[in-house]
Amino acid sequence: MDKKLQKIMINLQKVELTEHHVYMRLAERSKDPGNAAILRKIGMQEKGHSQYWQKKTGVEVKPDRWIIWKRVLLATLLGPTFVLKLMEKREGTGSKVYNDLSSVYPETLQFAEDEKAHEKEILDMIHEEKLQYVGSIVLGLNDALVELTGALAGFTLALGETKIISLAGLVTGISAALSMAASDYLSSKAEGDSRAGKSAIYTGVAYLITVILLILPFLLLASKFMALGITLTTVVLIIFCFNYYISVAKDLNFKARFLEMTFISLGVATFSFFVGYLLKSVLGVDA
Repeated sequence: MDKKLQKIMINLQKVELTEHHVYMRLAERSKDPGNAAILRKIGMQEKGHSQYWQKKTGVEVKPDRWIIWKRVLLATLLGPTFVLKLMEKREGTGSKVYNDLSSVYPETLQFAEDEKAHEKEILDMIHEEKLQYVGSIVLGLNDALVELTGALAGFTLALGETKIISLAGLVTGISAALSMAASDYLSSKAEGDSRAGKSAIYTGVAYLITVILLILPFLLLASKFMALGITLTTVVLIIFCFNYYISVAKDLNFKARFLEMTFISLGVATFSFFVGYLLKSVLGVDA
């Protein structure tokens, strides 16, 4: 057998075996019996693929323990759907390899297509609570980023010390978080949504966490302009991480969502910065 071809096949064998262990670990951790059954089914399928390649290579391989640990940890922190979707997206490389191998092993072409279609169908069956409330999380996160970033930018020029800016920001942020949660609850309740309470909690918590992250630089630093710079950087990082998570978990366009949200948040901040300067001059405030 060609050494290059054997190396590719051994790598596929190891990847399939590693993913078998990932799926089985996630199945053990799943609290939903239905989801656990789905994960075990995929896991056994991956084991079968690994055994298929072992028959071809005649080599016994061990799974990548680091990847198993990393993916299980990510699933614990971000939810299994994110990890499974991420694994699914990376199957594109595997599919290309399978296509290349089809000239030697014709069955692998159909093998890859069947696997992709099957796993896509199974993954779409998996339901995760946090993903059912993505709309509420987006509402809280987006409003906090736009409103509080703008408020802090305005406060930076209108007010003096970072402690005063922090106080104003906290009062504004906490009040807005409670108001946003209450509005979401009333809106969902009016539409007859039985999950109105949980929806409001997700909205309020997302808003409050964002408030804390954005105000933290003003609590820790003496320079208000440096604090604002770090806050704006934090805004971009939050937008990047959240939209990457959502784009993977919900199969959405990452670039378009990221650019739109960043433009709106930073645009409002820039506008508010100059509004703060203008109001300070007009009102003669020297704080």
